[in-house]
Amino acid sequence: MARYKLTPRLTKILKERGIKQIEIANKADIPQPYISRFDGSDKGLYDISNLYSIAKGLNLKIEDLFTIEEIKKKQDGDN
Repeated sequence: MARYKLTPRLTKILKERGIKQIEIANKADIPQPYISRFDGSDKGLYDISNLYSIAKGLNLKIEDLFTIEEIKKKQDGDN
């Protein structure tokens, strides 16, 4: 089974679009501190309804909020 690493990219998306955190927070009806902490979440735990609201507010899919990389398995003998 493949494993994946998800890296949040909300800050980059907002910067590219010239949108302030408070603007998307208001549009998504989510507290601004949640938006502020989004990319810094070290536990990788996100509320699916918040993800949906943010993505909808930006006219994106939820998966667009992340960079997704497949984690390669180490082969025997690899260091």
